[in-house]
Amino acid sequence: MTKKDEFFNRAAAAEAHDDMPRSPQSGETIGDVILKRFNRRDLMRGAFGVAAATALFGPAVLKASAARAGDAPDRFDFKEIEAGVDTTHHVAEGYWCKPLLRWGDPLFPDSPEFDPLKQTAASQLKQFGYNNDYVAYFPIDGSSSHGLLCVNHEYTNEELMFPVLKERQDTTGFKEMTEELVNIEMAAHGVTIVEIVRDGLEWHVVRDSPYNRRISPLTPIGVDGPAAGDERLKTKADAVGREIVGTLNNCAGGSTPWGTYLTAEENFHAYFWTDQRDAECKPAQNLGGEQAASYARYGVPGLWQAWGKFHERFNVDKEPNEPNRFGWIVEIDPFDATSVPVKHTALGRFCHEGAETVLNKDGRVVVYCGDDTRGEYVYRFVSEGRYDPGDRKANMSLLSNGTLYVARFDADGTGRWLPLEFGAPFLTPEFGFRSQADVVIDARRAADLLGATRMDRPEDVQPNPVNGKVYINLTNNDKRKADQVDAANPRPENYFGHIIELAPSGGDHAADTFTWEILVRCGNPHPLWSGVDALWNPATSDNGWFACPDNSCVDDEGRLWVATDQGDNWARTGRADGLYGLETDGPRRRTSKMFFRVPVGAELCGPCFTPDRETLFLAVQHPGADGTESLYGFGQPSTYKKPATRWPDFREDRPPRPSVVTITKIGGGKIA
Repeated sequence: MTKKDEFFNRAAAAEAHDDMPRSPQSGETIGDVILKRFNRRDLMRGAFGVAAATALFGPAVLKASAARAGDAPDRFDFKEIEAGVDTTHHVAEGYWCKPLLRWGDPLFPDSPEFDPLKQTAASQLKQFGYNNDYVAYFPIDGSSSHGLLCVNHEYTNEELMFPVLKERQDTTGFKEMTEELVNIEMAAHGVTIVEIVRDGLEWHVVRDSPYNRRISPLTPIGVDGPAAGDERLKTKADAVGREIVGTLNNCAGGSTPWGTYLTAEENFHAYFWTDQRDAECKPAQNLGGEQAASYARYGVPGLWQAWGKFHERFNVDKEPNEPNRFGWIVEIDPFDATSVPVKHTALGRFCHEGAETVLNKDGRVVVYCGDDTRGEYVYRFVSEGRYDPGDRKANMSLLSNGTLYVARFDADGTGRWLPLEFGAPFLTPEFGFRSQADVVIDARRAADLLGATRMDRPEDVQPNPVNGKVYINLTNNDKRKADQVDAANPRPENYFGHIIELAPSGGDHAADTFTWEILVRCGNPHPLWSGVDALWNPATSDNGWFACPDNSCVDDEGRLWVATDQGDNWARTGRADGLYGLETDGPRRRTSKMFFRVPVGAELCGPCFTPDRETLFLAVQHPGADGTESLYGFGQPSTYKKPATRWPDFREDRPPRPSVVTITKIGGGKIA
């Protein structure tokens, strides 16, 4: 999840620079392709939306469908909670929710206790970071009650972190930001690795664990693959182009079959600065010299943070190659706190949402990735080597070599993976690519030239090892204009998003082809909202439908769980974000149920189960931040001194704190 819709709803000048699709407007949109597939059979199956089906065939069709779903067993065995929005969290009846890690919580024996009035960069590097996103659990000796938790820290909300700030800084030219505050927020980015143990219903942090670690924008990081050592990765501080400092905007991620953690660098462009900007903090045109086209394609410099004001390497006027060193997938060994993380350039450079892996039937490792920006692409990486269950060290090089592909979705419900390989048509010096390093550094430009399908903000791309399908969360695209659509594309201004189900040909995740169909089109399915054109099973309740799918996970039974991120758009639905169980098979296919709800202004991230499914970890990011102007009785932007909520502490001397919570069943047993 990105700075997400909060980032996308910036001041007008910033919107003009950062909020528009960056891929060319030629070729079909995913909406164009979707609607070409509609026919009478699709309508009868519900693929034209509740309102349209009712108009065409009458309510009897929907009633019969709902009856069939109602007779089928509900695989999500919990009482659905009520949708809505308020200042706290809600969980299904019979379950217990408790914060495990909150921003500022101590991680080491010498860590100071959290004091929002005495923050320092040194303290923050020993404490749990800000805006927790992806979560992964690694069992110790196979245990579901003792393991390592890896958590991403994506970005910071300075106006909620620091009592000295009166308002958001990105909309006011960073006039109140100091070097001290910048250093604190840098320390709050990155990754936390921490040992945890369960005692009864509660989990606890093991503060003296040798595994505990903070990885930040200051941590030495290695790099491999085709871009390692390339001229475009070299800087004043790194003449060899192989010694990167730091990782940032760590959004979602993944875990590998050999027990390592993958963290995805998403909106890396946001952190870069230029002195060539106007009074509205809009950068000058044609920055980057020979890399001007690359800068423009990635939105560099983003000017969403003031880091480059105080740290030269984030100022593109001083270090024009530094942006090329971010936007990668980083592999971390959580079981060795002395290990050096590695950026795998073979997986391409873009705004990575996540990196979900699946072990293919031939032993190769496949990684699915989404580029979380409007009009961008879905990618797949297939390793050259094969997994060896007896050689962990060798497995840790599997992501160093392989083939990167981008997806093309065809109108007949089929699709093809297009290889991004230097020397292929268009990926040649004539078109600005001198080597495979250029292809992976400028993966977006390469995908443009191959004619890949522009998508509505691809977020998690989640393989399901039980049914062999892949689920693609497309969170929204409200920039698709009415004059860009026709009868084949009826969803302009797609505020609510949708989910695509992809089936690899022959069950082979390395196959060149696939089939696909829409699983759900999100939004309110009520006939009064017919313009939304939502697609759900009629058995979905008024509380069960959702908008803006973001993260997802698949449990041990192969059931899909979806976390949402509406940003400011929650005012359009009247409900806060949450976690939903979504049926993908049988008569209840497309039926959704709400299990957990976050407090106002938050998004939900990182759903993750222990192997026994008796604990569910959830990341509640930026509580009290998004859209608080729409909260009844509050009606204004949220700040440290006047927040919309003080969750989870609810203390007058505490701001809202992003937190990872645990969900356990009262009395014990499996979740749902």
